[in-house]
Formats: sequence, C-alpha cells, structure tokens
Amino acid sequence: MSHIHARFKLDWPGFSLDVDLDLPARGVTALFGHSGSGKTTLLRCIAGLERAPGGYVAIDGEVWQDADRFLPTHQRPLGYVFQEASLFQHLSARGNLEYGRKRAKGVMGRAALDHVIELLGIGALLERRPDQLSGGERQRVAIARALAVKPRLLLMDEPLAALDLARKQEILPYLERLHDELEIPILYVSHSPDEVARLADHIVVMQAGRSVASGPLVETLARLDLPIRLGEDAGVVLDAVVEERDTQWQLARAAFASNADASVWVRDGGHAIGHRVRVRILARDVSLALTRHSGTSIQNILPGVVAELADDTHPALALVRINVGGAALVARLTRRSAHDLGLTPGSIIYAQIKAVALIG
Repeated sequence: MSHIHARFKLDWPGFSLDVDLDLPARGVTALFGHSGSGKTTLLRCIAGLERAPGGYVAIDGEVWQDADRFLPTHQRPLGYVFQEASLFQHLSARGNLEYGRKRAKGVMGRAALDHVIELLGIGALLERRPDQLSGGERQRVAIARALAVKPRLLLMDEPLAALDLARKQEILPYLERLHDELEIPILYVSHSPDEVARLADHIVVMQAGRSVASGPLVETLARLDLPIRLGEDAGVVLDAVVEERDTQWQLARAAFASNADASVWVRDGGHAIGHRVRVRILARDVSLALTRHSGTSIQNILPGVVAELADDTHPALALVRINVGGAALVARLTRRSAHDLGLTPGSIIYAQIKAVALIG
C-alpha cells in the first residue's frame, strides 16, 4: 500500500508539535481535534508553508523534506484548499481554474479537468466572477482549482468552516463524490463530527500538538481505550449497503455485514438498492437487553456478543463494545445497568437502536 510519512517536531512559546505519522496515500485522512490541537500547523508543515527544521515528509518514497533537502511549497505536487476560497476577484471561475493550471508543473488534462468540473457541479458557474457566487459555490471552485494542478496530495484546511449550515449541507455531497471517484489522497482538517463521519477513511486525533490516536476510522472509533469523541458522544461509523427500501414508510435497510442480523433501518435517503452508505450510531442511542422484546417502537434489535467494557468519562457511566455480525457497536449505559444485566465479555445481548436516531 502507498504511504505518506510525516515527522515534525516544533517548540514555540506556548505550543509544541511532535508527530510521527505513517498514513495511507489513498482515501481521506481526517486530522481531527479541538482548536489549538495542532491540526493546521501539521498541514502547513506538510505543505512546506511552515518550516520545521529536522522534519521529514515523503509520499511513496518521494522525499519532500529531510535533513538534506527542503522543497518549497511551489515545487511540491500538492493542492491546498483553505477555509476561505481565496479566489482572484478579477477572474471568472474559469479564469481561476486556468490560472491554477498554468502555474502547475503537471497540468491536469482537459478531459480530467472536465470530469472534476462535473463532479463538483460548477459547469454552469464558469463564466461568473467570485462576487456572483455563493459561499458554497466559491469553495467548490476553489477545490477544482486545487485539483487543476494535478496534485499527488490534496490538503484541505476546514474547507467548510466559513459556511453556514445550509451551504455545508449543499457542498458535502460533492465532497463525497470526490472521495468516491478520485484517487488523490486527501488530508482533511476538521473539528466537525459530521464531516469526519461522512468523509474520512482514516483518522488522526490531535491533542496538544500530538497524535493521540491514528488508524482506520471504523476500527478506531470502536476502541474503548482511546479518548476519542466525535462531538459530544462516543459512537461508531459503519460502512453499509442499502439492501431494501420500504417506500410506504420512507425507510431503508442498510446492511453492514454479511450476517443477516447485521442491518439497521434508517430514514430513506433516496439511495438505490446496492448503494454504499455510512451510518453513524452514537453510543447514547444504543440500549441493551438480555432478551428480544416485542411490542416496542424500536425498529432495530440486533443480537450480539459483549466484547469489552470500559469506564466512561463520568464515574456513573460505562461503555460497552458489542460484536454484531463481525462489526462493532458501542453502547453507553450506567454502571448500575451493566451490573444489573450481569454484563461480562462473552455475554449474549440484544442491541436496541431507534431508527429515528440514525441517518444513512
């Protein structure tokens, strides 16, 4: 597998960065953490915008920085998308794309650029200037300009942070299309749980300038020994496939493992049968029972086996990891409930999840 290797150590007054990361050079890697955790500084070091003496950056063995060399940013085959679109106001959207292509060593071919324009839905915007575009439209043009240089790596620094909720919801499907159809690896800085859950394949959790966790998103979120919270709660993200749609009740069944019991009913997002979706299940939305109950409003009752128990952040609470058909769920409950149920590793239980809590 292709790899991105980044190693940096910086000591500034009031802040330090000390990371040594080996990341997959495919898919989307989210750099996640609170403000001030070092996400943007790490990204700027990789881009060469911040010089870290003694640092090391290499993609598939192509060294951009080591003890003997430092490629300046304009010589690194990368695209960079900032929080603000930063388009040239005197140029049309097309002019901004052409400017990016002219400054690049490896220019994206016309057919490939047309494909990016189609993926981002900006074909009808090309003759407009930035002041004639909405915030979401400007950011889509900025992403296309970053891709027009035919980068080996795309860096995105909270590209949706400057947008309101409506514009974020507008642009996220386009980012999902890029994720699904382009082979360029993306390092994506965010503190938004929804963005990470929808886009990331791999996650690096930053805290005080250090990586406290790094690994595949699905596996890493299911671990109980790491201090990872996407937002206010622990939970998991499952890669699933739409296997059935109930048009009468506007629901869809998403299967996340080959086991017939490993599927959940979610609100129908209009996806076709066979379409791949992601389902985020928060620990607070999972309750546990020793027997399967009937006569309940809960649509999803999944048989599983307790794999692990751990203390939560409050002494009254516990986290339980459950194996369901080879996939992992995490439930939050009180320690008293865990005691009353007699939960131990190996216990057979039923995970109960309200369909209204899930979005596929």
